[in-house]
Amino acid sequence: MISIIIPFYNEADSLPTLIKNLIKVVGKTNEPYEIVAVDDGSTDNPPIYKWKVPCLKIIKHRKKFGKGRALQSGIEHATGNIIVFMDGDLQDDPQNLPEFYEKIKKGCDFVNGARVNRQDNFLVKTYSGLAKKFLKIFLNSPFTDVNCGYKMFRKEILEEISLYGNNFRFLPLAAYYCGFTVTEIPVINHQRLYGRSKFGSGKLVGGIFDTFTAYFIYRFSERPLHFFGTIGGILFLTGFLLTLYLAIERIFFNMLLYRRPALLLGVLLIIVGLQIVMTGVIGELVVYLNKKKI
Repeated sequence: MISIIIPFYNEADSLPTLIKNLIKVVGKTNEPYEIVAVDDGSTDNPPIYKWKVPCLKIIKHRKKFGKGRALQSGIEHATGNIIVFMDGDLQDDPQNLPEFYEKIKKGCDFVNGARVNRQDNFLVKTYSGLAKKFLKIFLNSPFTDVNCGYKMFRKEILEEISLYGNNFRFLPLAAYYCGFTVTEIPVINHQRLYGRSKFGSGKLVGGIFDTFTAYFIYRFSERPLHFFGTIGGILFLTGFLLTLYLAIERIFFNMLLYRRPALLLGVLLIIVGLQIVMTGVIGELVVYLNKKKI
């Protein structure tokens, strides 16, 4: 069973066309399927509510909770062992679904889409480009478009990966770091025909934070002292060298220190550095106790 999960918000004009195209394309595969459309608090009364289509499930949120929560709702109501994520704005093309499924049948656990000739605005392209370079350098990401919302994977992956907040953006990376077989295929990216993009400056800032969160979780979740210890150690060493220099001046050259702001800075760096290092130690204790319970 293939479960196609489509989170949407105010896409009344796009959804009917998308669902009709999906039924045509997926129906040709002769595989059982379902379409799980998750209404994340839309206010435009989409016409699909009046449809009586056996393969269509509609889940409605009382208000807008965000794409991550919508995807989670879709997963909870999906009965298939193969999950597809795709957007409801007609930018993702159903014609790519057979290509995804062929990769799954050949043994891949996770197939990520890589948008060709992207039709997004400059802000989205800039963010995605920077995120791609950051993840490639610092996380050795094998993906060229990790933030693409079009993907297919085995549901069993979610037994080892927790979805919360906006971490769905980095689900491909999570699958890769958990040892699942991952790959990527080029997908068609159409120009949005109706409405406007939900991506704004606010989501850009959130995306930057999410990127750093992914970096910390996938690199240091089981060794937090390596992260906090490095930062704290640098600050502590800087403060120590600064205060040592001032101490030498005071002892051997009789320099007065009460008018030297550098002394306060040095002491501050030592204290802050020690606090950050201890944060890493506490993190190590949390990881140890959690592993011990398991």
